[in-house]
Amino acid sequence: MGFTSHDVSALAPGAHTFTVDGVRQVYHVAGTGPVCVAHSGGPGIEWAYLRTPSLETHFTMVYVEPVGTGASGQLDNPDDYRLHTYVRFLHAVVEHLGEPRVYLLGHSHGGFVVQRYALAHPDRISGLALYDTSPVTGAEFWGEAMAGLAAYPQRHPDRPEAATVPAAFAQIGGATDDESLGAALRAALPVYFADFWGRQDEFAPFQAAVRIWATPAGAQDPTPFDVRENLGEITVPVVVIVGAYDFICGPRWAEQLHAGLPDSRLVTLERSGHFAHIEQSVEFTDAVAELLKR
Repeated sequence: MGFTSHDVSALAPGAHTFTVDGVRQVYHVAGTGPVCVAHSGGPGIEWAYLRTPSLETHFTMVYVEPVGTGASGQLDNPDDYRLHTYVRFLHAVVEHLGEPRVYLLGHSHGGFVVQRYALAHPDRISGLALYDTSPVTGAEFWGEAMAGLAAYPQRHPDRPEAATVPAAFAQIGGATDDESLGAALRAALPVYFADFWGRQDEFAPFQAAVRIWATPAGAQDPTPFDVRENLGEITVPVVVIVGAYDFICGPRWAEQLHAGLPDSRLVTLERSGHFAHIEQSVEFTDAVAELLKR
């Protein structure tokens, strides 16, 4: 099922399905302008949280449903949910669209996918938006994230609910089914925002809608991600976007990305955590759209 690689209908608005090595791949198209393919984070989180209607006035946005999530197919071997697999499926989407070059937007873990894709397929990209992501993971990365998590209740001493967030986050690691994992993630989600409690009415629908799939979420790559020595090979224009309050992919990692990339602009959004496209949507959209001028 699906379309040939250069069929114009591959970029028609709406949901699309084709197969990659016998596995169903779904993506969604909305908007007008140059093509920008968006890869959500997690891994294992549903694509819909990353939908940004304001970007769709600048780009034809193509939102990938990562393999193992949503309506896309499952892999036979759970150990195959690895970075190289996501890169392979992303390349299949880019090929299927039939565009010579595309922009790529990668959020969080999706930013790891996009960085690896840019290194493997430099001839297929016009520019990159690396959003709340990092050029490296490993012990130091996770140590800093856990320190930020532990400090979270002190950031909101007037909100007793904030004190429950670190324990909720700890539940994520022990959850083995989609429902319990989703419940744990939604309970922990306030830590990902700069000011969840001050804007709770605004963010509660986003929190309630987040879905995650346990099998891809629980898969482990055998080696930590680290492309710091290769960033100089990415020569297209890049915008690095980070929320000042992002506890997991914060400014330190954005600055490392920016320093290693030859043609990079760093945008720090001072009132955002991990979800600037919701927290500061105008500034986020401007930062991504500015790629079109470079």
